[in-house]
Amino acid sequence: MLDPEGSVEHQPAASFPKVLLIPLAMLLAIAALLLLAFSATRQKETDFYTFKVVNIRGKLVSLEKYRGSVSLVVNVASECGYTDSHYKALQQLQRDLGPYHFNVLAFPCNQFGQQEPDTNREIESFARKTYGASFPMFSKIAVSGAGAIPAFKYLIDSTGEEPTWNFWKYLVDPNGKVVKAWDSTVSVEEIRPHVTELVRKIILKKKDEL
Repeated sequence: MLDPEGSVEHQPAASFPKVLLIPLAMLLAIAALLLLAFSATRQKETDFYTFKVVNIRGKLVSLEKYRGSVSLVVNVASECGYTDSHYKALQQLQRDLGPYHFNVLAFPCNQFGQQEPDTNREIESFARKTYGASFPMFSKIAVSGAGAIPAFKYLIDSTGEEPTWNFWKYLVDPNGKVVKAWDSTVSVEEIRPHVTELVRKIILKKKDEL
């Protein structure tokens, strides 16, 4: 069509059908909300104490209860060559420094050498009766590989150190951040100075706040 001047009339470009704009806007809004929800979830799981685990009595518990204190997380076994020396030293450490500022958190595991074959009840009875273990114990789990529980995956991702045997030890600070990891060959006594220093800082901070 020609305009009065004889030139071709310019038609407006074809616009996106309005009927599709509303569903598209809704999809974008939903996607944004899902992204926010995912981000919030990721932010909540930024430290060890945000995870939930099952204790040795079968009850789901939050590790949040240990926030503000130092934790030494250990995958324990009842029939390992390291069992006697580690259990004795771990209990002594718990007795000396716990439970208000420090706890050993023991996670039985049967992945290495099948050296934790018993039930949770039997494992707890062995630890309590044989070593007087007073530290928190949790349900038997996998600590490495695809089947590792999220809490241990966090420990592994934070340190780049994945358990390859029983009695690996991860030191977690009061804010839930992993400080360091040690393998089975490192004794609890070698680790004690690191634990003591973190506990000392908690005590000094509390004194300053009084």
